[in-house]
Amino acid sequence: MVKPFWIFGVERSVQNIVGASEFGLYFSLFNFSLLLNIILDFGITNFNNRNIAQNHNILSKHLSNILSLRLLLGLTYAFLSFIIALIIGYDERQLFILGVLILNQFLSSLILYLRSNISGLQLFKTDSIMSVLDRLLMIILCSILIWGNVTDKTIKIEWFVFIQTTAYLLTAITAFIIVVRKTTFFRLNFDFRFFRVFLKKSYPYALLILLMAFYNRIDSVMLERMLSDGKAQAGIYAQAFRILEAASMFAYLFAVLLLPMFAKMIKKKESVEELSKLSFSMIIVPAVIIMGVCVFYKNEIMNLMYWEHVQNSSTILGILMIGFIGICTTYIFGSLLTANGSLKYLNIMAACGMILNIGLNIIFIPSHGVLGAAVSSMITQLATGLSQLIIAKKIFNFRINYKLIGSLIIFSAISLLLINFTRSDKFEWFYTAAFAMSVSFAFAFITGMFSIKTIVRLGKEFIAARDLKK
Repeated sequence: MVKPFWIFGVERSVQNIVGASEFGLYFSLFNFSLLLNIILDFGITNFNNRNIAQNHNILSKHLSNILSLRLLLGLTYAFLSFIIALIIGYDERQLFILGVLILNQFLSSLILYLRSNISGLQLFKTDSIMSVLDRLLMIILCSILIWGNVTDKTIKIEWFVFIQTTAYLLTAITAFIIVVRKTTFFRLNFDFRFFRVFLKKSYPYALLILLMAFYNRIDSVMLERMLSDGKAQAGIYAQAFRILEAASMFAYLFAVLLLPMFAKMIKKKESVEELSKLSFSMIIVPAVIIMGVCVFYKNEIMNLMYWEHVQNSSTILGILMIGFIGICTTYIFGSLLTANGSLKYLNIMAACGMILNIGLNIIFIPSHGVLGAAVSSMITQLATGLSQLIIAKKIFNFRINYKLIGSLIIFSAISLLLINFTRSDKFEWFYTAAFAMSVSFAFAFITGMFSIKTIVRLGKEFIAARDLKK
């Protein structure tokens, strides 16, 4: 509930106020700060969560060692980011904003690590509060700035970035106090043997996240750098990308629950074929429906949200949302391959995805601008999603399920036709869109994509997975 309000309420309002060019500057720098973000974590959070949950008494030792390691990783991340920023020619203002964003990324990563200690200690209610505290503070502070009439000056994008810093810093301090109170002692300890052993174990995972960050986030960076009006083009891209990012949230939550389920079944040498089929069906149905609504109602959606560049951003939204099918496929089969430890295959796939995305952007952006970036993203997402499906089929010897493929084709064709043909000038667009979505979900049961039995079974599995994580 908090994240969508931040995306569609606060962040959207800031973009409308500062304009596409200014927000495009921020958006490209923000995505640049995410490219090397994995250096800040290197798998530490997942490793720590599991170890603290199993051995509460090692909290003091690990906190002292890991905070020292994170400090060194943070300095490395900042140094490399600034070196690359200087190489690609960022000016003084861009470097300043980037510096604050780098600090924000460090604080955000630190919060995730501190939360891993809190959840590892099974303080789940406290962890739930901490998981939204930074965003709640941002919403409160930004709301005061936007709607509180506290200044008669034009809002600057720097203010937006500083508010994020304040919220992250307050949250990090709060989380640190909670964790330190659970320790017997704390001091920074630079144990380089511990650092070396840990980083050696976690680097394949870190490499995967790094490669995926490049093909997911580099589009806006290349737009801003390659075009004379790159800031405005990146701002237009950001308007459409925001919808894609919000839609991806439900698929991500699905994957978070699937990962321990797959891991448990693989450890017990149980077949994961049926669960893969059920989870794919459950995620692809809403994905197709959401994609259809965003494609056929793109103008109405963007008109509702933005004040400028509506026509251009509507076209971009339609293209990006086709790639949403690939993103959902990735969340299912990427989770399966991660649970299996198939990081070699995933890293090869991600490297190919990065090369494909950068190559397509180099070809399309100079001649087609933001449209070229959107097409590059769509092709990359579909290609990487399909690749992971094929890799999973090969590793787990999945049979080709012709019935599922047929049902998916029939469901998708009829749902998309229904969403398109129910559009009418006689009714408000959100009524016809809601009607089409409802009928499409009903049709999913008719075609066998959904069933009550499947929903109940997956519900039980999800509850078991939640208990397993605890």
